[in-house]
Amino acid sequence: QLQLVESGGGLVQPGGSLRLSCAASGFTLDYYAIGWFRQAPGKEREGVLCQESNGGTTNYANSVKGRFTISRDNAKNTVYLQMNSLKPEDTAIYYCAADRYYCSGLHGMDYWGKGTLVTVSS
Repeated sequence: QLQLVESGGGLVQPGGSLRLSCAASGFTLDYYAIGWFRQAPGKEREGVLCQESNGGTTNYANSVKGRFTISRDNAKNTVYLQMNSLKPEDTAIYYCAADRYYCSGLHGMDYWGKGTLVTVSS
């Protein structure tokens, strides 16, 4: 059974860093695009970053440019979201999602994890 499990969320002070992990099971990441999405309280879910199976990256959110980085370790079947210089407005539930080969956006990704909560507050 194909499954994605996010981890690494928590409470962090403004300006701090967190690294989220998305562990895949039931399939190998080599042929899949993995995206990170987030949903802040009272807001709609939005895309953050996505990496295609060939390594190409799509940035969905200008607000994270220069602060967030997506990477993958196919040997560990895991994708990471490194988040630096965190701001209170980054507070959200962060989800990872997978789709075959290409990033297909918020409404096109086939498989979703259950999310991990990131809270940025002093």
